[in-house]
Amino acid sequence: MVVEVHVREEIPIEREVEVRVEGKKVTVKGPLGTVEKDFSHVKALDLRKEGDKIVIEGYFLRKREHALVGTIASHIRNMMIGVTRGFRYKMYIVYAHFPISVKVEGDKVIIENFLGSKDRRIAKIVGNVKIKVTRDEVVIEGIDIEAVAQTAANIHLATHLTGKRRLSPHGRAGGPGVLDGIYLYAKEHIK
Repeated sequence: MVVEVHVREEIPIEREVEVRVEGKKVTVKGPLGTVEKDFSHVKALDLRKEGDKIVIEGYFLRKREHALVGTIASHIRNMMIGVTRGFRYKMYIVYAHFPISVKVEGDKVIIENFLGSKDRRIAKIVGNVKIKVTRDEVVIEGIDIEAVAQTAANIHLATHLTGKRRLSPHGRAGGPGVLDGIYLYAKEHIK
């Protein structure tokens, strides 16, 4: 078993961002809003703010705990990017014959007429995410990358499975198979 004696990572705080660290709870506030994450499930690491940077530090870490240092640093960097520039995921609605109807109702995305089926497929909207639906495109925007990405995944998975059996992306005898669905094609920043 390999044990790392001392691991330290410093994350510089961007100019227009205000960061507050209370224990292992990090709150990042910027021009687009506020994102808050709790890292209290990680016991072996110390998380604190030193001047204009955030320090993640640990002593005598095993391999898995050492990997968590970089993971938490990436989460905090994404929080700062989110409150300054935001995240936008674009998804394309693909259908061969039956036009798919997509609409937003409350905290759910309703998908109708998928493969001509009468049943409604429902995808949950995670967190404070805004969704715009045009004729053949779904645009998901938000400041929390995890919420934006999970909402996009929920929409994709709602059209990926059908009933108890999985649709094959490959047809019989090497034909094109079922290509209908809602697919992610672009990731960008709002600003």
